Parts: sequence; structure tokens; C-alpha cells
Amino acid sequence: MAKVFRGRFVSDLSVPANFLLLFYKFNNLYPNLLQLKTQNLKLIKTTPGYTIISDWLASKGHQPFLFQEEAWQHILKKESGLINAPTGCGKTFSVFLGAIIQFINEHPADYKKKKNNGLQLLWVSPLRALAKDIGRAMEEVIDALQLSWQMGIRNGDTDTKERARQKKQMPEVLIITPESLHLLLAQKGYAAYFTSLKIIAVDEWHELLGSKRGVQVELALSRIAATGNRQSATRNKQPSDLQIACCPLQVWGISATIGNLEEAKEVLMSPLKVPGVLVKAHLEKNIQIESFIPEEIEKYPWAGHLGIKLAHRIIPIIQQSKTTLIFINTRGMSELWYQKLLDICPDLAGSIALHHGSIDMDLRIWVEEALHAGKLKAVVCTASLDLGVDFRPVETVIQVGSPKGVARFLQRAGRSGHQPGEISTIYFLPTHSLELIEAAALKNAMQEKIVESRMPMLLCYDVLIQYLSTLAISDGFYPEEIYKEIITTYCYREMTKMEWEQLLYFITHGGDALQQYDEFKKFEIDNGLYKITGRRMAMRHRLHIGTIVSDNMLKVKFISGGFVGVIEEYFISRLEPGDVFTLAGRNLEFVMIKDMTVLVRKSSASKSKVPSWQGGRMPLSANLGLMLRRTLNEAQRITSNQQPATGNELQALQPLFELQQQLSHVPEENELLIEHIETKDGFHLFVYPFEGRLVHEAMAAILAYRISKIIPITFSFAMNDYGFELLSDKPIPVDDSNVYDLFSPDNLLEDIQRSVNSTEMAKRKFRDIAVIGGLIFQGYPGEYKKARHLQSSASLLFNVFNEYDPSNILLKQAYQEVLDQQMEEVRLRNMLQRIQKSAIIIRFPQQLTPFCFPVKVDSIREDLSSEKLEERVKRMIESL
Repeated sequence: MAKVFRGRFVSDLSVPANFLLLFYKFNNLYPNLLQLKTQNLKLIKTTPGYTIISDWLASKGHQPFLFQEEAWQHILKKESGLINAPTGCGKTFSVFLGAIIQFINEHPADYKKKKNNGLQLLWVSPLRALAKDIGRAMEEVIDALQLSWQMGIRNGDTDTKERARQKKQMPEVLIITPESLHLLLAQKGYAAYFTSLKIIAVDEWHELLGSKRGVQVELALSRIAATGNRQSATRNKQPSDLQIACCPLQVWGISATIGNLEEAKEVLMSPLKVPGVLVKAHLEKNIQIESFIPEEIEKYPWAGHLGIKLAHRIIPIIQQSKTTLIFINTRGMSELWYQKLLDICPDLAGSIALHHGSIDMDLRIWVEEALHAGKLKAVVCTASLDLGVDFRPVETVIQVGSPKGVARFLQRAGRSGHQPGEISTIYFLPTHSLELIEAAALKNAMQEKIVESRMPMLLCYDVLIQYLSTLAISDGFYPEEIYKEIITTYCYREMTKMEWEQLLYFITHGGDALQQYDEFKKFEIDNGLYKITGRRMAMRHRLHIGTIVSDNMLKVKFISGGFVGVIEEYFISRLEPGDVFTLAGRNLEFVMIKDMTVLVRKSSASKSKVPSWQGGRMPLSANLGLMLRRTLNEAQRITSNQQPATGNELQALQPLFELQQQLSHVPEENELLIEHIETKDGFHLFVYPFEGRLVHEAMAAILAYRISKIIPITFSFAMNDYGFELLSDKPIPVDDSNVYDLFSPDNLLEDIQRSVNSTEMAKRKFRDIAVIGGLIFQGYPGEYKKARHLQSSASLLFNVFNEYDPSNILLKQAYQEVLDQQMEEVRLRNMLQRIQKSAIIIRFPQQLTPFCFPVKVDSIREDLSSEKLEERVKRMIESL
């Protein structure tokens, strides 16, 4: 009987198919690689574990990749590090099999019989969806090698019985999320779980890095490493031939390609106080990009509508491929696309599915299993299928709209051809004509191997307060001891002793502002040991361990029974009973809200409202912005007849570029284009830095403030990823005499604080910080507080700190996060410095240009429904 392994059918006696395919399938393609490190691998090849694994593989006609053998060598030498390889090339098994080889070496005579060995490998995964897939792969290997190991999963979906079994006897391999790992640290006597632990693997580290979940991982590593160090102090430290004297805990990060691999390794290794090694797979991933070129290029493009008009073009691709993933950038648009594809091709009913984070978990699992089994022709999905999960039947990927980042595009492209040596084919479907420039820029970025970096977060005091509370409800902590551990992490290595003392004063006394309120004095001190002893306080803390904060999600359920998914409270609050909306590909009639559940019934209405989840639009990444400006160099040369168009995207856009050049100018990489246009709406100033929405939003506010210092004037703003607009009822005084001063990086921070309501932005940011730091209780399951109540509580605390404790560390963090995340201050400063070295081109077109038209449409979008907007845009185009 066949077993299913990560979507592949293999016989009972065979090795897991994915595992075999990940081994030297292309020895013939890379014969020289096999000799590069042969001498360094001699020692590992004499060990019992390697012999058993290699003999087993040889019997199947396979060999491991060179980078996998290199990783095993470092694991046997008790080293830690980061493994980097393209999607689908066996990163998982480079660590997992290394752990097995290590175990066999330690127990060569009875490795098959040894059971109840305690936790050997802790596998940290960012997504619950990955756990089942990875676990299936590991169990197949364990069964094939006849090991007595157990494999367990611990996340929010793990039932209480399984958790109780794990507490009684830990499995040898435990797959866990960062949040559940901290819940483990909240157990009394948690150190006992890690006494036998050899390796911690942090999967998809590039996704965790740069987020507060990554900070959670750093803190957990610092605690487990310190626990392991103390335990090893009593052991015999005589190293064997394959062991070196270093930190007894091994940590291995697993990452796809990012721009700052060395820094990513440094962040992960920091708690261990070792440099770590970087293991790279020198395997080229062949990616082929095919762009959908519209039959007619719009000379006045606007965002969103073109994609749906091209939907019929992807039907033949779906029908020709075994399985196709169709990536949509937002959940709301994915609902729209799913319905549109069914309307165009009703034959797809039953063989097309929808997958995003707000669909009920059981339905998402069904879709994933159907993908594994090859039962689906197409899946419309969002970033919910970006990571790690290996669906071999997927032959084709379609990206609708710009992914706004090179790394994200590569990740999605790698979902197809998910095997070494195979070509990953991805189709790019633009949602407006100008996005074809981004397709050309993505091609150039891949040729030049330019990938985004992920910047690690620094001094996240809210996460630290939550972490200290976690330790306090378990065994407690001594401040001096825990401080030495915390400053080993990359995030907190710059934390001063004064800031640490301020933090301790805040959690024990409520700081200067809250010392009169017992609710904020959670910690008690007993002979120097900091603990939280109140059972109610401990239970409330366990319920809200985590750093993902969003608007309250309400479950959507049929009146007749059965869950559909979840939806944000703010959307439902705008509906009246009888209104129809779309969720999980179904038209649903809103009936009522009862017990924090949205009750609905099926609807046959032809029209429905499509939910728009918060945070759906992703800004253009810095790297893609850079490549976009470089691609415009080529566009400029095409319009001036200096060279013919090399790619079909730029060739198709040639009429648009020619019109832009005729009316205004096509800017090159070292130029900033500014357009003055007067219409019946007023005086417009359009600026095109090509730096992304967030940077443009900040720059628009700063520019408006600086202009207002010249003359009294008021503005309204609009922006997209390419540029921004200032609109006023007066002529805007920007010319050659002052333009460089207006775009100067001097006094940037001061101008940011004066130009935008940074206090209001910090107040909104403070809500998340207060929730993570435990200052605001979100409520019990089924009785969560409404978002406006949370914001009200956070605003009250923010105002109290502002007035009575202005040096509060959480207050300072809120302002810093506004600068770093919402204003992207570093990127904004870099942009201004670049502009100072560039030529600023000022033009005075007599009408709207192709470049400014989408910005203008965005400025009126919020005031009109989609139907009225389309009518208004048509009239605008006709007038031009």
C-alpha cells in the first residue's frame, strides 16, 4: 500500500520520494562540486551514523548534496550555524539527518532500540501549516531507519491530551511555534524539558528575522542556552575526535536567500556567543518569468482594474497544467478572483479552491491535503502558501499584481518546479500597465542576484516585559542572572544597565505614572527572586503570549451550523442585517452577531461586498525600487531611440513612455522628476522618487511642511509606490531656486515631528506595544474586547505616560517604531541623500501624464464606490 509523503506517492519499502529527489539528482550537472570539500568530509564518513545513512541511500541509488554533508560535518563537531539553499533543495534534511547521524554515533550498538531518549531536536517553525508537512516528512524517515523516536507537534492547534503526553514524556523531535515555545517556558520546571536537548533548528529564519517573533526566538535561545551551559558544567567535557569545546547547545538556522545572510547568522548565534558557520548550497535555481501583455496598453493606467480584465488569459494555463497556484496580494482580491475565474470557466467548479489566512482552518487543511494528492487544478491564494510547504504537483505559479519585493517573488516562483534541476515557471499578470515595468525590474534583479535584506529589530521592550512575565509565572528569575543572558541577544545587546533598572522599576512598581495602581504591580520579590504568584494574573498572561496583534477577528458561522472563517470586526461593524458579503468563495448574507460570532446564511445574490482586511497593501521594497529606477534608464533610451526594447514588457510599454516623454519626461536613475499641473481641482505637484508608499507618505508631509514655511498654504496628499501628489488651491512655490533645499536631509527628524502628527501615530503604535507588554488585557476567549475599547485604553495610558512619565521606555519605543516602520526614516534619509546627488527635472505639463494619472486616481478612490470610480476614470481618460 502506498504512503503519501509531502504530496508524493511512494511504496512502503521506498525512502520518502521528496527526500530521495533532494539528493544528488544532478551529480552530472555539478561534477566538480563533489571534489571541493572531500578532504574535510573524510572524518564524518568514517562514523557509524554516516555509514548507515549512506548505505541506506546507496541502496536506493542516491547520494546527499554536498551542502548537506557539510552541514552534517559541522553538526558532528558540535558547531552551530545558518544553512542557506534555494527553495526545494533539501534544507530541512540537512539538519534533521544530521541530528539522526549524531544520535546513531552516540549509540551505535542499540540506536534502533533506544526509546524515551528525551527531547533531542527542537524544531521552531513560523507557521502552524508547516508543522504537519514537516512532521510527515520526519516520520517517514524515522520509520524507514527503524528508529524508536517519537515526533510531536506543539502549537495552538495541539489538543490538551497531546500536551499532557508531552509533559509526561517529551518526544525526541518537537515541532513548535515561537509562541508555543514561550508557553513551554511558562511551565514550572521547564528546564527539565531541555536536559537532553542537542539541537534547536529555526526554520524559515528569513521570515522571523526583522519581526518581534524573531525577537521571541532570540530570548528563548538565550534562556535555553544558559540552562544548557549550567547543566553541562557538571558533565565530563572531554571532547571526542569529532567534538570541540564550545556551547553544548547547537542552533541551526534554515533560510532561503536574503540580502544580509551574515547578519542573519550573527543575530541567531548571538545568544550562544559563537560566530557560527554559514553553509551555502551552490545550486542555481532556474526561474522563468512570462509576463501577460495586454492586447492594448493603456496610456493612462490606474491601479487594480486591468488584472480582472485579463483573467480569461489564465484559463488555458490552468487547464494545461496539472496544478497552478495563483498568488494574489490581498485576501479581499483573492475572494474576487476566485469568483471571477468560476464565472469565466464554470468547469473549474470542484477543482479550484481558495486559500488565505481568514478561511476556517479545517477548510485550509483540506485544500493543502488536496494539493498534496494532486486533486486540484488551481488554488487562488495569498501569502498563506508562501512558505516551506512542498506541493510537488504544482507545475505553474501565476503572480497577479506586483509582489513589491524580489525575495517574495523568488519565494513564490519556487513553489513550482519544487525539485533540484527543474525550471520554476511563474507568470506575471499586471493589474495596471505600469506594473510591467516592475516585471522587467524583477527580471533584472534576478539576473544581478539583488535580494532584499531583513533588518533585525532592536530594543523591543514590550517583548522583553512579556518574556520576563513568562519566566515569572514559571520558576521566576534573578535580575542579575537574567540580565546577563538578555544582553547576549542581538536585540538587547545595546540595552544599558540604567534602562534595565528602569524596566524592573516599571514591572514591579508601575513606574512613575502607575505606581498608585495595584493592577500594574504584577511582580513580587522574594529574597531577590522575581515571581508572579497570582493565579488569575498567570492565566491571563498565558492566554496572550505572542507578538501578533491585529484587530479582533470574529468567527463567521452558518445559522444552520458549520464555520466559514474569520473576519475583522471593523468590516462587520459597517454591515446591516441583510447585507451580502463574500468569504471563502461564498456569498453570505449577514444575519446578526451573537457571542462574538457572525451568523450568516447562504445567499444567491449576484452582487456582494468584498472584505478589505487591514494591512493588505504591501509597499515597494527598497531593492525593487532601485531596480525600477535602473529599468527606467532603459525606458529613457528606448524613447530617445538610442536602443531598441530588449524585453517584451518595455517593448509593449513603448507607446506609454513616448507619451510620457512628449508631455513631460521619463526620469533616469540619477534624476528626480517633478511635475506642476493645473486642473479645475487646483494646483498639483507630482513627485516621482520610486521609493514605495510609506516613504512617499512621509515625504509628502515633510515637503508640505517645508513649503508652508515659505508661504501660508494648505495641501491634500495622495501617493502610490511610484510617487506622490500635493494638491492646493494656490500655486505651489517649488522651482530651481529652492528645490534642493526642500529635499534636503538636514533637520529631517525635527521636520518629521513637526510635519506629521507623530503623537497620534505613536498613540496607535502604542496600542500594540501595550497589548504585547501586558498593560492591556484583550479579554478571555470568546469575550475579546473590541478594538475601539483597546485603543481607548491604550490612548489613556499613552496620555498618562506623556504627562507624568515622559521618559518611559515603552513610550520611547512607540515613537521609535513610528520612525522605523511607518515613516521608514532610514530609507527616507537615504532617498534624500540620493536626490541631493541627482538632477532634479521640473516640468509643467498642460495635462495629466501617464505617470501622474494613477496617483490622481488614488486620490479620489476612497470617496467613490468601485463602479462610480470606473465611470469617473473613463470620463477623465476621454477628456485627455
